[in-house]
Amino acid sequence: MTTRRHFITLLAAAAALPQLAHAQSGFDHGHVAWDALLKKHVRWLPDGKQSRVSYRGFAADRAALKTVLDSFSAVTRASFDGWSRPQQMAFLINAYNAFTVELILTKYPDLNSIKDLGSFVQSAWKKKFFTLLGEPRHLDWIEHEQLRPRYAEPRIHAAVNCASIGCPALRDEAFTAPKLEAQLDDSMRRFVADRTRNRVKGGQVEVSSIFKWFREDFEKGHGGFRQVEDVFAKHAELLSDAPSEQAALRAKSLAVSHLDYDWSLNDAGR
Repeated sequence: MTTRRHFITLLAAAAALPQLAHAQSGFDHGHVAWDALLKKHVRWLPDGKQSRVSYRGFAADRAALKTVLDSFSAVTRASFDGWSRPQQMAFLINAYNAFTVELILTKYPDLNSIKDLGSFVQSAWKKKFFTLLGEPRHLDWIEHEQLRPRYAEPRIHAAVNCASIGCPALRDEAFTAPKLEAQLDDSMRRFVADRTRNRVKGGQVEVSSIFKWFREDFEKGHGGFRQVEDVFAKHAELLSDAPSEQAALRAKSLAVSHLDYDWSLNDAGR
């Protein structure tokens, strides 16, 4: 009888192992909860190139947002290191965007820009207000110490959102590993195609300051880019409708200037 009970105990323990493993490493790589919040509170503008965020809506769903943020914070470095590259990138991009929303909500609606949350001695992006991979972190840590150096993927600049009108759009869906390549490409194309931020005008190409601030990221050879002008050559048809201007873009013969960045809050209510 003792042997039989011991055998049953072993069977029960074996059956529980998958559930235990899931409990320990059961981060939802489908990002279902974050995806639901984005679908509910982010809307594309009619041209499909910019989006606006209902921070009022996020504020009403603050409990659901906190659950999402807590799930990010619960991930250990050991678990993260065991994930695939696309899983890691999707996690970091989504965490950046979700914690940015949370940062805005700490003062919303009494702010006009994310910059209002900083000070003379510390920018908003240097505030350590959340935990990620076991340590207190700030937004710059995700972008400049993880995403940029670890993955050398310039399209992340069209994926992370700084809660500003000048920034590439916050998507109305979560980034996920299976769709990451398509999502990064789509985000980049939407951003480059936005003629309020990137265009040919007066015989030169006028582009977002993102291409000035992060020029080096677009010149590391990823996607065949060796210089930032390669980006404009690749997307010539998005920057201009005129065949002559498209040809000049592909020939990289146009001078490049950078537009002022609009730091106004990308708030759907304004």
